[in-house]
Amino acid sequence: MTLRHRFIPLDNSRLAHLCGPFDEHLRTIEAALGVTLARRGDQFRIDGAKGLPEQALALLETLYAKSARQISSEQVQLALASLLAQRQKPTRSKRGAKTADQPGPDDEPDEGPMLSTRRSDLQGRTTNQVEYLRQILAHDLTFGIGPAGTGKTFLAVACAVDALERSMVQRIVLTRPAVEAGERLGFLPGDLSQKVDPYLRPLYDALYDLMGFDRVTKAFEKGLIEVAPLAFMRGRTLSHAFVILDEAQNTTPEQMKMFLTRIGFGTKAVVTGDVSQIDLPKGARSGLIEGERILRKVTGIAFTRFTPHDIVRHPLVGRIVQAYDRDLLNDTPTA
Repeated sequence: MTLRHRFIPLDNSRLAHLCGPFDEHLRTIEAALGVTLARRGDQFRIDGAKGLPEQALALLETLYAKSARQISSEQVQLALASLLAQRQKPTRSKRGAKTADQPGPDDEPDEGPMLSTRRSDLQGRTTNQVEYLRQILAHDLTFGIGPAGTGKTFLAVACAVDALERSMVQRIVLTRPAVEAGERLGFLPGDLSQKVDPYLRPLYDALYDLMGFDRVTKAFEKGLIEVAPLAFMRGRTLSHAFVILDEAQNTTPEQMKMFLTRIGFGTKAVVTGDVSQIDLPKGARSGLIEGERILRKVTGIAFTRFTPHDIVRHPLVGRIVQAYDRDLLNDTPTA
């Protein structure tokens, strides 16, 4: 199937922003959608299987509307991620049966909550992300489970920052189990604090992005933010706080129960993890898997399951996750 298109009104500067340096953005769209994009002057030709050229054209029109300024590779990749996620969204036929449609990038998920952070445009980009944010706001305990790149941790930290900004909580507590992913803690240089710091670095990075380095530093000095290994949570009661347990797939069932029973009055807790990346010793049970099984039907606890279609990193990340999932299902032996 072939589509031909001209953008009106014609603006050569905006066309250049749309296409990117050396047509980089067009090549990215081609690879992600499986279409062929050809441009001669202001004329575009799009070739592909049925339905794909229309999706590519809708994406180009959306990006062209934003092309008054330069368009970054990240913007293109996020727009693609939104489009690919929408491909999986079921719609109802006239008779009420669910069917798979082929929407364009303008078919955004229902508008979700806007969060008060340094990034004024922060909101869910996929249907599951919007639902995740709503569940965090509506429940005292929320689990976010899914592959890397789906925004589980970042959105949870954003909700925590938003709650602190609105004085809904008195402090933020972020924690992770210090479990090695193939390396040994003991071989890292420095004292205990320096050894565990690399495991907590992603949490620091999210805070810096959402609040800025200076504000985060002052918040740490005032005791408004605490980042600590999970082992440091034992024996404490966390009240009037926003608490996040990240990388929860690497907790044991005993550690998960210990964490969940730290919740005090006025506290909101979020547990995130990826059950496909468990670094516990062979044969050990994951506290995240056990927690989901045991708590699934408990009133007041919400669960959001993310899929590779919710990944908002480079589109290649989604294809990598899907490839590993297929290999796991096929149980293909590796050399």
